[in-house]
Amino acid sequence: MCTRTAYKCRAYPDPEQAAQLGRTFGCVRLVWNKTLSARQDAYRQRGEKTSYKATDAALTGWKRGQDLAFLSEVSSVPLQQTLRHQHTAFANFFAGRAKYPRFKSRNGRQSAHYTRSAFRIRGGGLVLAKQTRPLPVAWSWPETDPAALNPTTVTVSREADGRWYVTFAVETEDPEPAPEAGSEVGIDLGVKDFATLSTGEKIANPRHLHRKAHRLQRYQRMMARKQRGSHNRRKAKRKVAAAHRKVRHARQDFLHKATARLVREHDVIAIEDLNIRGMTASARGTMEEPGRNVAQKRGLNRSVLDAGLGEFRRQLEYKAARAGRTVAVVDRWFASSKTCSECGYVLAELSLGTRFWTCPSCRTRHDRDVNAAKNILAAGRAAAREEISGEAGPPLCDTGGAHTVGAGADIRRHGFVLPRSAVKQETGLVRAGP
Repeated sequence: MCTRTAYKCRAYPDPEQAAQLGRTFGCVRLVWNKTLSARQDAYRQRGEKTSYKATDAALTGWKRGQDLAFLSEVSSVPLQQTLRHQHTAFANFFAGRAKYPRFKSRNGRQSAHYTRSAFRIRGGGLVLAKQTRPLPVAWSWPETDPAALNPTTVTVSREADGRWYVTFAVETEDPEPAPEAGSEVGIDLGVKDFATLSTGEKIANPRHLHRKAHRLQRYQRMMARKQRGSHNRRKAKRKVAAAHRKVRHARQDFLHKATARLVREHDVIAIEDLNIRGMTASARGTMEEPGRNVAQKRGLNRSVLDAGLGEFRRQLEYKAARAGRTVAVVDRWFASSKTCSECGYVLAELSLGTRFWTCPSCRTRHDRDVNAAKNILAAGRAAAREEISGEAGPPLCDTGGAHTVGAGADIRRHGFVLPRSAVKQETGLVRAGP
């Protein structure tokens, strides 16, 4: 079975190549915006839906006209790919998988997609259509020969800070499953500590944006003082983009190392299905907590987004699928923090400020996050065993290596204590610790 893999590396075009690619980016942006505007006008004025064939015919007409004849000066493949991407974007929007497509701006990331008919790899170098010399790239995978690659598509992009990148998309055979590690782990994600494992280990939150906030604010103030449209403002804007890029790359590096270690050391990984959108709701909306002011809510939103919890789950799932591991995603409504991992007692309520509590039933003292991780592991372990044995159990949703678990009553627990059904129990007093 084949898997789609991408190799992204730095590119160093010469001035002539950079100018030609810049014209290609501009034409791609123009075709996208003009097609989107025509599509919206057709629907609003005549109630018509625009097909890909209609947009293709419109692009041919634009090239024949005098006003947009310059579209023929660049490769036609990125322009055709732009039409296909917009058609796919609207299909995803109507299917509820994405937001409504927006107009592209000349500020920010620019990209152009080339298919096999518009590029060739000659002597390990990449030669794009409308160019005569290979585009210099920095290859970072010594175990892979770039001359032996047979990429299906090549994407050339330029970030807001001026850096160039080339992404090769190739079809590769699925790797062999990793050897069994003989270990299982439950993970409770958070903001104070990025992750708490059922083993008791806590992965600290590096807070990448918080560490770079002072420098980023200084660059943004410098940019705000520059005159709009001036060369100095463009230079200041690149500094702001470079600061954001450093934060983004540091976050990606941390997440890749953390997920790779977890997949390498554990056969079953259980995590909670967090509602990131609900956690980062507007401070003035209905999600605002009582007693929490607007500034505090905004700070929480920034911390949640800076942690990259959604990206952590995405990386964990695709790496687990490639290594033959199992990721069990526990239902977000499962009361992992309020349930005693030893006897199954469920508290009526547990405030967020209570970090330690003592079970009223078995008198076990719990660290809130470690206890939650143990309960998440119990739910994930039960679902994984039931799937292997074929027994009836909580509903599973196969997501390509990861399994969503609807955790509820009678969860199997690790220990000598029998599980207790999640029926209404008498409310006990909780003694908060330091």
